[in-house]
Amino acid sequence: MTAWTDQFVGDRMAVDREFTERVAASEFSSQEWGTIMTAVEFEIEDPESPEQARVVADTSKVDQVLPAIESMREGMGMGGAPGAGGGGTNADGREGGAGSGSGLFGSIKDSLGLGGGGDEADHRAESAAALAEEYAQRFQEHLEEHGKWTRACEVAAATGDASRGEHAEESGGGVGSADEQPE
Repeated sequence: MTAWTDQFVGDRMAVDREFTERVAASEFSSQEWGTIMTAVEFEIEDPESPEQARVVADTSKVDQVLPAIESMREGMGMGGAPGAGGGGTNADGREGGAGSGSGLFGSIKDSLGLGGGGDEADHRAESAAALAEEYAQRFQEHLEEHGKWTRACEVAAATGDASRGEHAEESGGGVGSADEQPE
């Protein structure tokens, strides 16, 4: 559950601004990255121990947005999205992205299973996950640098308890009272 991030929206926005150069150097356009981020949730592993805790990116839903990214690239023409690594020139000198080709013929080949689009989609998913993990690390570093890491861990631990059906706020005793409830 990522409700803990709701209390750190300003920090996320700051990291977003800092991360734009990294996105520009990646194979994704800023629009594609924005789409990817709609499918990424950030969790804190081991929030009870801030010294050992870390922010991780749950990228299990990224596959769901890959078709939208492909549509964006197809809509931009054969070269792919501006600034994206998918454009450029193929080994044989033709313009187009990696994989089976672009545009109408590439789509037809992919739909018939002749284009190898699965490898390209797998690569894109792996690249998106790796970039999201970089973002998660930078988000944690930002929270640490600004003295907010311990608070983020506390909020994540409390939110995690609530996501398991234990509602500390409803018991009237604050965060610690969730442990006192019968199981």
